[in-house]
Amino acid sequence: MAALYEGYTLCGLTPSQNLSNSGIQGVEPERDSDHVVVTDSRRSVTLFKVSDQKSLSSWTVKQGQTLTCSAVYNSKTKEYVAVSDSKVIRIWKEEDIHLDKAFKATVSSDIWRVHSAAELEPVVLFQTGAVRFLDSLLSAPKQPIEDVLAQEEAIRWSTNVVTESQQLVIFTTEQKGDNFLYLQRFNPNTLQKYRLEGEEPGLSPLSFSASYKDKHIRLVYLYPNGHVYQSIVPVRGLGADEGAPALPLPRSLLLALPVGEGLLEAASAQVLDEAHVAVVGLPHPSAGAGKDFLCIWNTNFQTLQAGKEMKGKIYGQLWGYSNKLFIPHGKSFSVIPYECPKSSLASALGKLRQTKTEESKASTSVPSWNNILHEDKANPSKTVETRKTRTTRKSQSAPSLTNDQIMELIKTASVAEVQKEVEGLLSRTDVQDLQPSLGQLAAALVSRSLGEEAFYTPSILAQLVQTRCLCHSMCPDLVLLALEKKDYFLCQLCLQFFPDIPEAVTCACLKTFISMPDSDAEKVNLEPESISLMETLMAGERDPVGLQNGFSPATNDMDQAGGTEAEKKETTTPPEHICPVGLHKGVLLNEVLMTAYSDFFLLPHLKDLSPQHVVLFLRYLQFLYLKYSQDAFPQMHGLRSPTLTQIMDWVCLLLDAHFTVLAMTPEAKGLLHNLHTFVKSQVRLFSELGKIEGSLHELNKMKVNKDIGQYSIEVIELF
Repeated sequence: MAALYEGYTLCGLTPSQNLSNSGIQGVEPERDSDHVVVTDSRRSVTLFKVSDQKSLSSWTVKQGQTLTCSAVYNSKTKEYVAVSDSKVIRIWKEEDIHLDKAFKATVSSDIWRVHSAAELEPVVLFQTGAVRFLDSLLSAPKQPIEDVLAQEEAIRWSTNVVTESQQLVIFTTEQKGDNFLYLQRFNPNTLQKYRLEGEEPGLSPLSFSASYKDKHIRLVYLYPNGHVYQSIVPVRGLGADEGAPALPLPRSLLLALPVGEGLLEAASAQVLDEAHVAVVGLPHPSAGAGKDFLCIWNTNFQTLQAGKEMKGKIYGQLWGYSNKLFIPHGKSFSVIPYECPKSSLASALGKLRQTKTEESKASTSVPSWNNILHEDKANPSKTVETRKTRTTRKSQSAPSLTNDQIMELIKTASVAEVQKEVEGLLSRTDVQDLQPSLGQLAAALVSRSLGEEAFYTPSILAQLVQTRCLCHSMCPDLVLLALEKKDYFLCQLCLQFFPDIPEAVTCACLKTFISMPDSDAEKVNLEPESISLMETLMAGERDPVGLQNGFSPATNDMDQAGGTEAEKKETTTPPEHICPVGLHKGVLLNEVLMTAYSDFFLLPHLKDLSPQHVVLFLRYLQFLYLKYSQDAFPQMHGLRSPTLTQIMDWVCLLLDAHFTVLAMTPEAKGLLHNLHTFVKSQVRLFSELGKIEGSLHELNKMKVNKDIGQYSIEVIELF
């Protein structure tokens, strides 16, 4: 069955004052599946790394100017393309800082949208319905643009579709209540116009989505009455003569969704694959009125397969890329990962069994519809031995109490009784099927633990977290309870397995860990693998210091410190190469470094850290930086560890949040000086690399001599 996984916030929203729109104009894929370009409705374009919930770059037009077209990424030239004030095309690279200094070209007609696809030239669609390739348009920006659309006909939606041989542009228009579809081909250059069948009087589609397969375009569109239709558009066809009537476009009803009272105002449907459609802005069939959901429907079998309530106002916007759905709602822009396995009636009915290896060996009979629909009440083809084996396994794995009975038990029973029954439940082989129940159990355990000082079940909570069936939103008080009980092993597990921990909770963990005495931290039992990493890092504290990217900060700092020769000889290990925190405290701080966050939401909470704790944390980050940068440091590829990028990102965050305070703190003077020295060394290194960049590119172009014997010497001259 299709599944919606736990989502996370990519960034906050600044909706319009009357909440009529989300403030997001568009989302476009970038270089890979983990990067997207987000354009707001005003002046900014932002590049995000989705998995890190982090903005990598942001560009803004001047006050008084407005972005009127969603920015796209041109993968052929590694450039971004956007349109401001409807007529000004702007093109820039990632390293550009100011859009005003980037390339600009003013065209003669208003632009509706720019569409781009991987390794293909971007296409510009004008509000008149005319289409131009970007390069052709930029060669003569003031060229006349023809009127394709009739008077009072306006574009409502557009996209591009890539086939085996070419790129196509499709767009829909509305004219006096009638809706039309245009298909622009480039090889040959033809334009086909279709008329969409009408719905109830006064109803126009709320959203469109298109996909391509088997030389046909599949168009799916949602109406305010909850009807989802599908139309199949052939890619090959003859272009219509100018002024010729539009061809009728047949449609078929895919879904008739419940809409509650009245009509939908803000909803959207997105094709996920040939059998699944995601819909946002509709009520759940089993939920009460007034709640909006994101749902995945199986169109082959008319079944609802996954649903998630979306808090706040729904704006009727939905984008889908690389098995992720992007949804603005309330004041959040959320990313919801999803999965749509191959569809079958058995899985749609929730009757598909996960056949165990041993059972499949014992029986070679083919499953029948009778087995699926009637839960295998009778199957003569199985041997008596197989039935006995299966019955025995079920009796062994079945818990003594049902889920509801365990929930009641948690309210009053002792810790020992609760632990026994929950462990019995967790021993079941189908524990993954119990995800909703496990969330309820964890919430009940946390609720009682918060209410009763004497009641706490650390081992059970740890086991529940390790099932990977929980997340922070299911049990929002779990991490704070662990901090209150000083159960730092449970904190570590939550930081590892919860993908949606809020920045406020992350910062609360950081404050607790950094302020904990090392003597107390060493008494804590933590995950052995994470301890192994820190032991490796700290074992080399007194080893000879290697070069860090061609730079040895120890030598530099000694030369500038002005100490005597005797002092220099005695100081065999510079202070920055000694870990400023204990082994276990370092392990916990590493978990914080690897937790996903958004800069926007984390910065305000970081400002609550005291200057002493900030200096200590920066010293620890400096220690990690040096260890990771040493040429002699063995990279721990097999262990879970923070990356060098994560370390540097946290350094930047702390400096952003506390730079003024640090500049006035005497204890931080040497630390800031060292960090400044590191930055200078990196700038110097990249400057030197830049000088030989051209030569390195030429090396890649050189043809490798395949006739090489067992031994050879090749001389390469760099000019």
